[in-house]
Amino acid sequence: MAADKARQDAQTAFVLHTYPFRETSLVIEIFARDAGRVALVARGARRPKSALRGALLAFQPLALSWFGKNELRTLHRAEWLGGLPMLHGEALICGFYLNELLLKLLARDDPHPLLFDSYHAALQELAGAGEVAPILRRFEKRFLQELGYALTLTRDARNGATIEADRQYAYVMERGALPVAPAGVREKKVESVGPGTGGGKPPLVEISGKTLLDMARDDYSDATTLQQSKLLMRAIIDHYLGAQSLNTRQLMKDLRQL
Repeated sequence: MAADKARQDAQTAFVLHTYPFRETSLVIEIFARDAGRVALVARGARRPKSALRGALLAFQPLALSWFGKNELRTLHRAEWLGGLPMLHGEALICGFYLNELLLKLLARDDPHPLLFDSYHAALQELAGAGEVAPILRRFEKRFLQELGYALTLTRDARNGATIEADRQYAYVMERGALPVAPAGVREKKVESVGPGTGGGKPPLVEISGKTLLDMARDDYSDATTLQQSKLLMRAIIDHYLGAQSLNTRQLMKDLRQL
């Protein structure tokens, strides 16, 4: 059941983004487990002695209380709940990437408690010493599923046949995986899948059946699966972003070139 927007007390939430508001305040975009994405004004939070100043930490679980019926509500209280290590280095940039996805694709005031739990779990994993790419792929898949864009990874979109690990497929946006035709008739087959959301030939990514099945199991131990899944998820997310771009992708690319 959707939370009452007029007043919320001690909602478990994460800060996604902050920016200055007037002389001494901040606007904070948060993701709350039972309220979804909400914009709050933290009055006086930029003052040196503000009780809110040290509590509004990114990537840390907070208990937030607020009131108001407008789109921009007023933060009343913030308490740090602890329990998560701070993110550093590449993991920190990955955390900002997750936040940017939520900010650009998640509607306000639309609770997604399961997505919140997945986000919390992803931050816990990023704080560890493991490889970050599988963490991102698992979160992206759950994120798209929560938005109603679940990937079809185990069935041929044409006839429902089981995906074969040793076959090549073209993943068509908003439809699913179709077997790649032999070279001589490939162009004809690709054009027959129908228009995408913008009309004309739909965007597609060529991918192996093994990668699709590995993604369905959240198994990214194979190097080819890791590479192909990144390309597929990037194409799908770009499709739903439309004209929007993700600044954190360029930031990560720039850092790796240093």
